[in-house]
This record gives sequence, structure tokens and C-alpha cells, in this order.
Amino acid sequence: MVPDTDNSDNINQNTNGYIKFTEVILGVAILLGLYIISTYSYLLFHSLVETFGIVVIVSISIIAWHSRRFIDNNYFILLGIAYLFIAVMTLLHTLAYKGMGVFTGYDANLPTQLWIATRYLESVTFLIAPLFIGRKLKMNIIFSGYAIVTGILIASIFYWNIFPDCFIEGVGLTAFKKLSEYVISLVLLFSIYLLLQKRINFDKEVLYLLIAALMLNVFAELAFTFYISVYGFSNLVGHFLRLISFYLIYKAFIEKTRAKHYVLLF
Repeated sequence: MVPDTDNSDNINQNTNGYIKFTEVILGVAILLGLYIISTYSYLLFHSLVETFGIVVIVSISIIAWHSRRFIDNNYFILLGIAYLFIAVMTLLHTLAYKGMGVFTGYDANLPTQLWIATRYLESVTFLIAPLFIGRKLKMNIIFSGYAIVTGILIASIFYWNIFPDCFIEGVGLTAFKKLSEYVISLVLLFSIYLLLQKRINFDKEVLYLLIAALMLNVFAELAFTFYISVYGFSNLVGHFLRLISFYLIYKAFIEKTRAKHYVLLF
């Protein structure tokens, strides 16, 4: 008996549509819940958002590492390695946030410095990642390079005290911080351009997810140029945009590795 192919396709489409609708509803509910939490305790809101981001990017690193043998796109492998170090920087930023009380003797300048350092590291990663497509990736060199750069960034903030000020209490964001956000935005936009140049190496859905995530990151950077208080509304908006972008990047990784797993199964 020949299976009804059209009926199977309709069932799959309906199932996929239901799953996506459920994801949207659940996402809106989570964002609404986080907003309510932010009105009660912005520090709790920030900790939850950053913790979610850390969990996502560490998961990406784990997926990339264990899938490296059958993922033929070095873009994802490089991101996986970089996100391990970006997670460390993000954790320091979270612990250093004003009100956490982990690092004594510091004000709101410390988490803002760590934020900018992390964003430079992440944006440059997105910029260079397309350049490694189709080239041999030397894991030990890449890993060592990120370890050295991350160590220098942390030492420049905590030990050498040479990283430029990013936030001054009672005044707000410094010119360096605002300029850095614009530079990072431009780097991300150019990253999208390079990604499109290499679009033949990506599944269509994966490509769209990555572009959407990068654009949300750009909008987040612009939102982070407006706040006067680290508990301000534009800071809240920026973190919401970052949260969604993290999820989209995670989806891109899942779609990529899932497709490869299906190929191996059959």
C-alpha cells in the first residue's frame, strides 16, 4: 500500500506550525514574566537573563564540540569555542553587576567595562567566523588565542586598571562606552554582510536565524547607548533583545546539528 504523501506533508506542516505557535506563546509569557520580575527586582531580572544567556552559550559550546566531527561548517565550530570564553566574561559581568556585592570596592563601572569587553570579543568572533568557512581550523591555536585574549581583557580591568572607564556614577555612560556600542554595531552589520557572502554554506532556515540574531544584537547595542542608570528602561530593552538573540542562535545550532544527525541516521 502506497502511503498518502500529501496527507503526511499536511500533518508535518500542521505539527510544525503548532510547535512554532507554542514557542511564540511561551516566549511572550516568559518575556512578560521577566518584565514583571524587573519591576519587583531589576537585579533578579538581570541575573535571570544573564544566567539564561550563559546556559545557552555553554550549551552551544558543548554541542559544537561534540558535533565537530560531522559538522562541515567551521563557522559553528569557531563560535562554539569562542562562546566558552564569552560565557566566562558574561559570568563575571553578572557577578559584578551593581547590587550583587561579589566584587567589593567597585561601582557600576566594573560590570559596564566587562560588558563592553565581552561584546567586543563576541562581535569580532562573528566578524571572523565566516572567513574560516572552507579552511582548516586548528583547534589548539584558536583555543589558545581566545584564552590569551580573554586573560588580557580580564587583567586589563581587574589587575592593570588600564581598560577605559565606561560608566561614571552620577554622570552616566562615558564617550568611550557609547562609541564602543556604535563600533560593535558596525562590526555586527559587517558580519551579516560576510555571512550573506557565504550563504551557500548555510541551510536557509539556519541563515535566517543567524541574521535575525545578529540584527537583534545590533538593536540591543543601540539600546545600551541611551541609559543613564544601570537599572534604566533602555537597559531593560537591550537585555530583552539579547535574550531573544541568544535563543535564535541556539535554534540555529540545533537546526544545523539536527539536520546532520538525520543524514547520518539514514
